[in-house]
Amino acid sequence: MLRIRKLQDTTSPANREAIAQVQAILLAQFPLAQAADLAKIPRQLEDPLAHGYRSVLWVADTPLGQVRGFAMMLHLPDVDAALLEYVSTAPGAHGGGGLGGALYETVRDEALSLGVSGLFFECLVDEPALISDAAALKQNIARLRFYERYGARPLRHNDYAKPGHTGDENVYFLMLDPLDAPAGLPRDKVQAVVRALLQRKYASLMSAAEIADCVASFADPVAQLRAPRYRPKAVAARRPRHPGIALLVNEGHDIHHVRDRGYVEAPVRIAVILDELDKTGLFHRLMPRHAPDALIHAVHARPMVDYLRSAIAKLPPGKSIYPVVFPVRNWQRPPKDIEAQVGYYGTDTFTPLNRNVWPAARGAVDCAVTAAQSLFEGFELAYALVRPPGHHAERRVYGGFCYLNNAAVAAHYLSRFGRVAVLDLDYHHGNGQQDIFYTRDDVFTVSVHGAPPAAYPYCAGFADERGDGPGLGYNLNLPLPDRITAERYRETLAKALKAIRRFAPQYVVVALGLDTAQADPTGTWPLKAPDFAANGALLGALGVPTLVVQEGGYRTRTLGINARQFFEGLWRTHPAGAAREGERRAAVNR
Repeated sequence: MLRIRKLQDTTSPANREAIAQVQAILLAQFPLAQAADLAKIPRQLEDPLAHGYRSVLWVADTPLGQVRGFAMMLHLPDVDAALLEYVSTAPGAHGGGGLGGALYETVRDEALSLGVSGLFFECLVDEPALISDAAALKQNIARLRFYERYGARPLRHNDYAKPGHTGDENVYFLMLDPLDAPAGLPRDKVQAVVRALLQRKYASLMSAAEIADCVASFADPVAQLRAPRYRPKAVAARRPRHPGIALLVNEGHDIHHVRDRGYVEAPVRIAVILDELDKTGLFHRLMPRHAPDALIHAVHARPMVDYLRSAIAKLPPGKSIYPVVFPVRNWQRPPKDIEAQVGYYGTDTFTPLNRNVWPAARGAVDCAVTAAQSLFEGFELAYALVRPPGHHAERRVYGGFCYLNNAAVAAHYLSRFGRVAVLDLDYHHGNGQQDIFYTRDDVFTVSVHGAPPAAYPYCAGFADERGDGPGLGYNLNLPLPDRITAERYRETLAKALKAIRRFAPQYVVVALGLDTAQADPTGTWPLKAPDFAANGALLGALGVPTLVVQEGGYRTRTLGINARQFFEGLWRTHPAGAAREGERRAAVNR
């Protein structure tokens, strides 16, 4: 299976390795590429100001990180245009033609979302009078035929493809993909794009006079594209440019149903949320894939994981056990008895174990990781609607209805590809993420929660807990008193988002607790549906690929509408949602 993902930075090990493979593909497919061109790729991503454009790089790779193809686009906002720099597949890559199409469509989608006037690029000419090599001419014709399927054709009546000297066959058309726009571009806009392109790419090869002459040759009042030359071939049905919000639901959650009196973490929570989400038309349901155990072991101590997986299988059906003794002193000698170990790995007296805990918790992890992976598969927003929740599960202990930390596992997965911010919006402190990432500087953990020691987990979540070692300064707690206003909450959320912007993450993971709602049995705050919409809108304005993982929220009467309002607010202000709404309005007005 291949995924197409946008490289958000050049610092993570996975991205550095991907860039090295991109450079190798470029050298293999374009033997005349200069060493400077290869070395320039990471610099283009790191320093857009120095180059006069913003570079965007996508790679099509396998789950093991083997790059099969790539595409690179330059965004020139000052002239309202995008330039396709490269699109290429690896030598011998299976399905090269289909992969090339998928990569080009990805570039095209990005250009559309940016609202640029057109997507420009160079393509070797298909004129027999200029190309004597029959094999090269055949390749050039195949490229032009491919792009013509998307409406991209050479601009006519200009000197761009004029040979530099007699016998020069390294000659390019300037191509324009109008991105489905019906009207042609005016002369001044085309000339501005050509001038910017030549000055920023070829200033060392062309004199100012040569650049000026080439720009002036684009003299048509409105840009003219060459008439279609090849038989049109229908483009395969494409995914929507902005497919909505990826939705992963832990279908196996309902086997974990503790019927003990007062246990509020019940299966009905998922059903009432789904009922409201179905009304929005925003969500695209995906099936979860099995996440490797190594991701769980990266954030949880193996003895706890092994205990949850194996020991509870020995419990009889229908029986739940609770801890009664907690070994606060001798941690080095865990009890041998299964029931005695409950207090060794558990932190409270109200989180039971039964034989359904492991499959339900493991399924929640699968959903969270698959949702994280969807951020590389065309989605910019994803929601893992899971139970049991996970944000109270620490590295070596579980508690607070939580067994495995779904958000932390997903955040660790994403951290291979760039910086990650984890924002916990549950009424109760996200002690699990804090404990797991406390000494790391690549994952910024933020929690807005009820202040300890009044609120669970009582002994964590204080404002002076800021991280340790390399992680010092990368944990932010924003505790609030038990009686606040919705305005006070929004002010605190804005403070959290300001800190996240300073951290500049490539991905955001939100541990979403809906127990901040008015009358929730586990909270004391007054948030209503419009407040959740406003909070979602604040978060969406970050404009970062975002994964939301469900945590708490237990008042089933309002749980669904609050979730719906949160996601409608998030979608409204996130660039993915705003772009799709813009496309919808444009289609209506045509």
